[in-house]
Amino acid sequence: MRLLKLLIFLAHWGVARAEPGKFWHISDLHLDPDYKVSEDPLQVCPSAGSQPVPNAGPWGDYLCDSPWVLINSSIYAMKEIEPEPDFILWTGDDTPHVPNERLGEAAVLGIVGRLTRLIREVFPGAFYSEKLPGLSGAGRVVVLNTNLYYSNNEQTAGMVDPGQQFQWLEEVLTNASRAKEMVYIVGHVPPGFFEKTRNKAWFRESFNAEYLKVVGKHHRVIAGQFFGHHHTDSFRMFYDDAGAPISVMFLTPGVTPWKTTLPGVVNGANNPGIRVFEYDRATLSLQDMVTYFVNLSQANAQGTPLWELEYRLTQAYGVPDAGARSMHAALGRIASDPRALQRYYVYNSVSYDPSACEQACRAEHVCALREVAFDAYAACLRAPGAAPAPRLALLLAAPLGLRALLPR
Repeated sequence: MRLLKLLIFLAHWGVARAEPGKFWHISDLHLDPDYKVSEDPLQVCPSAGSQPVPNAGPWGDYLCDSPWVLINSSIYAMKEIEPEPDFILWTGDDTPHVPNERLGEAAVLGIVGRLTRLIREVFPGAFYSEKLPGLSGAGRVVVLNTNLYYSNNEQTAGMVDPGQQFQWLEEVLTNASRAKEMVYIVGHVPPGFFEKTRNKAWFRESFNAEYLKVVGKHHRVIAGQFFGHHHTDSFRMFYDDAGAPISVMFLTPGVTPWKTTLPGVVNGANNPGIRVFEYDRATLSLQDMVTYFVNLSQANAQGTPLWELEYRLTQAYGVPDAGARSMHAALGRIASDPRALQRYYVYNSVSYDPSACEQACRAEHVCALREVAFDAYAACLRAPGAAPAPRLALLLAAPLGLRALLPR
């Protein structure tokens, strides 16, 4: 059982701050309330399933979902790093990876309530809203229930527009355009494909195509897209019919270190991560993205977690901002420069997996980053050498001043 949790916390001090602004994006906390350090490796955490957890530490284990102390540490680290964000995007999931029969409604609501109280305690005065606290009043967050489109959701199989959400989204984006508002789209389960294996889509194909259609039509009012679910650190590019970049979706890493059990994924754990965005409050344009992490093995060995800077996007990829054209240029370097690819690959697991990303790995990641549509993704994997450099890289490099990102 998964209860979609998509909350926007607007801090009471946000409206008084001068531009530019900052906001946090956290996802996939996955509290395992029964986690405990035990001499019996089969009794450490229900989220490990039947796997033994032989060396569990007080701050968690890569085979398990998050213990309370790890989540508590992550929220207080946010407070220490950036105590006055304009708002916080919290995009689920909250419950542990256990069979549905182990989770009842009361247990799910209890976990959600506990996490909500923690965030409200650390960031007091927060409240829910959809309008953003910019001086111009030109910002809006649109929250989608993308569980409706999830390939595992049998209740919506065969439906054209579950809950009429696409119709509603069309209306919201059309009205935003008329009102000269810019929009952030927020959800949990993203469209496209998982980058750590092949052909693993989260949306059903018809829903994926419809989402792409909406973004293509309304991209001029979409200032950013923010999703989770993967537990990994990645992004997705959206292009128009001419191949020009029109939007970018950021997938924030999870707080849970849980090692995925998806078939075909090798070593699919991650270090816990949290992320802050820097943005222009008048236009919602994304200026930068900064990711912080804790090395879980080190935290257990030293007895305390150290939340530290992992990377700043503009510095890591040599781009001027976090907009679609800049991320297209970053993708160009990831696709063509082995050093940039390896840097991205390490960040993808939040500095957990330093192994080399070879040719097959490169194809899986680059094709997932570049192609959200089903047919285009399949064609990318079939391409000679798999995943050639992205479209329009040469055309965009000069106006962006990003010649250094192109292969030499």
